[in-house]
Amino acid sequence: MRKVLIVGAGQSGLQLALGLVDGGYDVTVMSARTPEEIRGGRVMSTQCMFGPALQHERDLGLNLWEEATPDVRGLGLSVGVPGEGGGVQRALDWLGLLDEVAQSVDQRVKMAGWLELLEDRGGKVVYHGVTTADLDSLTSLYDLVVVAAGKGELVQLFDRDPERSPYREPQRVLSVAYVHGMEPRPEHPDVHAVRFNAVPGVGELFVIPGFTLSGPCEILFFEGLPGGPLDCWDDRPGPAEHLDRTLRLMREFMPWEHDRCRSVELTDARATLTGSYPPVVRKPVGRLPAGGRVLGMADVVVANDPITGQGSNNAAKCAASYLDSIEERGDRPFDEEWMAGAFESYWEHARHATFWTNAMLQPPPEHIMRIFGAASELPAVAGRFVNAFADPSDLRHWFFDPDLADRYLTSVSPA
Repeated sequence: MRKVLIVGAGQSGLQLALGLVDGGYDVTVMSARTPEEIRGGRVMSTQCMFGPALQHERDLGLNLWEEATPDVRGLGLSVGVPGEGGGVQRALDWLGLLDEVAQSVDQRVKMAGWLELLEDRGGKVVYHGVTTADLDSLTSLYDLVVVAAGKGELVQLFDRDPERSPYREPQRVLSVAYVHGMEPRPEHPDVHAVRFNAVPGVGELFVIPGFTLSGPCEILFFEGLPGGPLDCWDDRPGPAEHLDRTLRLMREFMPWEHDRCRSVELTDARATLTGSYPPVVRKPVGRLPAGGRVLGMADVVVANDPITGQGSNNAAKCAASYLDSIEERGDRPFDEEWMAGAFESYWEHARHATFWTNAMLQPPPEHIMRIFGAASELPAVAGRFVNAFADPSDLRHWFFDPDLADRYLTSVSPA
């Protein structure tokens, strides 16, 4: 039985581990935290997983919270501009419907549950942090070592890929609050949808229906331009001040969302998060001092900004792609050449998400504003754009190039 060690207990590492256990591999996961520590800890991210990523979970029987989690059936866009009487008003406001429902499960719920499930299914879990020195001695004990811990010193084993990494600095300052009590959206009260609110020169606010430790919730997620008014979290405020500040910013820059927040409260005392990081693509093979080789996965090697909501989706797709590559390898060695090839197979998907995400971090060019404007009148345009969140590869056919965009808009516009 081939032995695989996975360092890190997030979406990608645990999904891969559970898939390998089902396939008869001897799998060990090293996690820095126990399930109870994860459940009692701070929120780790935002996430909204779209159809193809959710299907990877269903294929492995990992959709444990599907019945309890709100079905997200669409994605809306609001663009705010300065109002004539002051303040900010919406210049664009539309909803596109998804072909398949999306869902957002708090990672504290999911990862804690998956760790317990892994042990129930025969996988081994070692609750201990891992250093580079630890990894150096562990590689000789396993046929394959995968690093799925996107934070900490192990990431430094993987060199930045300059040809695939246009940024060296964070492009957004991030803040998150999970809340209960948000009122239904008046535009479409019966349709759960992610809302992408953009205010040029300020940043974005995403509102994501989700499921957390205490049930259904909404996730308020600011992406602030560095140096702008949403770049105000350096003091790492406590939970109450974090929520108050979030609501003040919403009232000033996205008042249509603030109107829904008259009775909100945090879901729990650990329901806030702030941070920033530079988007980066890294080389997939890490080299250890004693000569061992380890394979990086998901956000260890492709860490995009969350502006397009692709992080957990990429993690699920990376786990599925690596599972296929490992099984196809059979009894042959997991050498450096194989590791590079396994990553390139995943990159064939991830490159589309990365290109799109990096493009969305810049002010939208004129032709993209024409697309967004047309989407308010043409449901086909809105639908095609929002379904790119499930499959970003479609965008290259019509979204990025002005001529292709105009050709597409002409084809769907009334004669």
